[in-house]
Amino acid sequence: MSFESYLGRTEERSDTVWRPLRHALAATLDCPVAESDELPALWHWALFQHWVPGSALGPDGHPSGGVFLPDEAAYPRRMWAGGQIKFERALRIGQQLTRRSRITKVTEKQGSTGTSLWVSIEHVLADGHGALLSEQQDLVYRTAGSPSPAAPVPPAAVEGALTEQVPIDAVLLFRYSALTGNSHRIHYDQDYARDREGYEDLVVQGALQATLLAGLAQRQEPGKRLRQFGFRARWAALLHRCPLTLEAWRANELWQMRSRDCQGSVCMTAEARFES
Repeated sequence: MSFESYLGRTEERSDTVWRPLRHALAATLDCPVAESDELPALWHWALFQHWVPGSALGPDGHPSGGVFLPDEAAYPRRMWAGGQIKFERALRIGQQLTRRSRITKVTEKQGSTGTSLWVSIEHVLADGHGALLSEQQDLVYRTAGSPSPAAPVPPAAVEGALTEQVPIDAVLLFRYSALTGNSHRIHYDQDYARDREGYEDLVVQGALQATLLAGLAQRQEPGKRLRQFGFRARWAALLHRCPLTLEAWRANELWQMRSRDCQGSVCMTAEARFES
């Protein structure tokens, strides 16, 4: 199957950084609202939402693809696999922004769980003075009923690592999905998650995990600006009702991080670089 037609596709959206959105995210993440007008790292994922009529949604609750993102019947299951973000300037309340997006890579891969389709998207956020951040977003599309990979042995604890536990429940998943415009049913429809996608319970959003990890790193570097952040989903889907453990440790110039479920399995890894 050829996917060359998807390469180079572009999309442009506009939005404004509204103060009520920042307050709503702060309440949802249970963190104080900063006195400055800066938007914390990764909170930009609540911008540029794409709301379509119910008739334009696919069976999983996502908007049907085909206009910008791929829409392939052979790969009905979509997830966010990871990404890399470079921060140039802070996003601030009241800014009017433009996001220009381009599909840069489409690759079909064969792995232990079957064939999958990998799509990379480049986003550039800008205001009237130029770029604020650039982001590579990696999506993976899987076949229906594709099995999960075998669980690896949970890794040993990292000596000296900082740890935090975050309680996870369906209310948190609902509020975060609503604020980010994410209508994927695996985050709120338990029957669908279990019967159609094979998960034992509701799935915690990868974006939520990455945001919490970035926040943990930022608290270790107060007053410093985050310059780069990368994250990657690992084998284990984090399920709700299982407390999320965040871990972070310093490795030379980087903060290394990961999220783990209640069995100790790693769900996401990340790294952050701050200004010198």
